Amino acid sequence: MKYSPRYRLFPDEAQREAMDWQRDTVRQLYNHALREFNQIPEDTGTLRQRVWMVRDTIPALKDWWTDLNKVYSTVLQKAVERIRDNINNLGKLKEHGYDVGSLNWKSPREFRSFTYRQSGFELDKKSGPDGRGLLTLKKLKGETRKIPVRLHRDLPAHDAIKEVTVKKDATGAWYASFTIDTNAPTKPEPEDIDAEDTVGLDLGVLNFIHDSDGRSVDRLDLSCDRKRLEREQRSLSRKQEGSNNWENQRRRVAEIHQRMSNKKRDFKHKLAHFYTTEYDAVFVEDLNVKVMLESSQNARNKAEVGWRNFLTMLEHHGDKNGCHVVEVKARGTTKDCAECGVETAKPLWVREHSCPSCGFELDRDWNAALNIQQRGWTRLGVVHSEVTPAETATVLRTEGSDGPHENSVLVDAVDTLSVSASRVVETGSPCLKERAQASE
Repeated sequence: MKYSPRYRLFPDEAQREAMDWQRDTVRQLYNHALREFNQIPEDTGTLRQRVWMVRDTIPALKDWWTDLNKVYSTVLQKAVERIRDNINNLGKLKEHGYDVGSLNWKSPREFRSFTYRQSGFELDKKSGPDGRGLLTLKKLKGETRKIPVRLHRDLPAHDAIKEVTVKKDATGAWYASFTIDTNAPTKPEPEDIDAEDTVGLDLGVLNFIHDSDGRSVDRLDLSCDRKRLEREQRSLSRKQEGSNNWENQRRRVAEIHQRMSNKKRDFKHKLAHFYTTEYDAVFVEDLNVKVMLESSQNARNKAEVGWRNFLTMLEHHGDKNGCHVVEVKARGTTKDCAECGVETAKPLWVREHSCPSCGFELDRDWNAALNIQQRGWTRLGVVHSEVTPAETATVLRTEGSDGPHENSVLVDAVDTLSVSASRVVETGSPCLKERAQASE
């Protein structure tokens, strides 16, 4: 599997100018190549062949465009090949129902990266203090530059670094992403998976996750960051666009956006890592997020939660940790009873599930997580008992009787382990490792 960890670069002023110059030169080449590509008839060849026709003109361009001689050859080639990648990405969006147009020229603000492929770079992990190294980039404005890099984590085992993408963030910070090929662990066969080593995840708005083992993970609280963002955006709107004050204020706004994005990304990665290392199979709802965001109810909260982004991270960690991640049909998971399967309609504000048929009572989200787990067993082919997976039911004594009623399986008390989102972000939440205990 391909893996691209990202690391922070700390260039000096001269190195910043050199990288900015190369980024802008590559941008101009991309725009020129896009113009040449659009003039080639579609019946001339496949998309790949037409892009290669443009790429093969780079040596001739260097005769009159002398700045290209100061940029490493693979960087120039990769810039032209981005046309093919961008067109393929537009095609994927079109397949999912998005109304897409054609590629446009890139302005300096829109084009932020350039890529070294196979050669032209070298990572020295031994230079400098612990956690630091040097990234050597050849022909960076005609010179070889050694840029300090913070190696906050080790690269996974790999044969060689395939690509290095250098990108300037909206805040002005520089990052390097190293693309490597790693051996993904083998996932266990479905028939060998124990039903106890699986979990169902119900994604919600009040709580970010409620799983079938009784854990409830709170949503990430970004209210303070959002208030500060509103203040800084108001200040930005009062400044003249393009002025020095406007640029400084724009960076402040970008820094807040980045901090909020980092918090959400860190939160989701830690949750995905926990579930894919703790279980052999994780079952989640196949949510149609696009339709949900187009509805008029609570759209901002739905967008901020980022369900689809979390599902993508969950699949990535599943491949990385050898865990099955299976999406199941979401329709009816909240209404169906996890004990007997009878459908019970209830409005959104009702947070408790109470089955009129068998008397089974449980938290609404917990009941949905159990239904997701059961559907996941069926879809993946996990061998399991037909008995409900809920181990939280306690029998009730009927009035005037000495023992439990033979048909009563009502839950009269359930303890749910609630995990704060801040603990997940700050410490990885050791509470996640504790399973909720059934009430007695």
